Amino acid sequence: MKVKTLIINALIAALYFVVTWIVAPFGFLNIQFRLSELFNHLIVFNKKYFFGIVLGVFISNLILSPTKADLIFGVLHTALSLGITLLFARVVKNKISLMLINTIVFSFNMFIIAYLLKVFANFKDAFMMLWLTLGISEFLTMLLAIFIIYFINKRLDLENLI
Repeated sequence: MKVKTLIINALIAALYFVVTWIVAPFGFLNIQFRLSELFNHLIVFNKKYFFGIVLGVFISNLILSPTKADLIFGVLHTALSLGITLLFARVVKNKISLMLINTIVFSFNMFIIAYLLKVFANFKDAFMMLWLTLGISEFLTMLLAIFIIYFINKRLDLENLI
């Protein structure tokens, strides 16, 4: 791995953690507002962002999550969702369309986090209700993030940055 790629991934991980920490009181509930999820859209621009995003999730969950099972389930959710988006990226070339697909993939896969909260954090809500509230909050957060990342890309050229 090139030094530049390593440094940029370290910065992504650090930024992911800082943004998660800022909204931490709202980031680990059954309705999550984790603005750091906007970093998930970086995968649309270059697959080399994968490690920075996953590392950011790992560090955030290690330090901030009330349940350490989030280290496994949160990282699994992110890695799986990013991997699925990379598969779609083989066919879908339009960045906006791919970010919409990424949003849907991440939102649907919130069943993993719903399972985590139900089993390991002893949430009293029914599994389907947890999945629904998590999925909706993820969808809205990542939908908003599309606009943010789109404008950041206009400024930084995320595809060629790394």
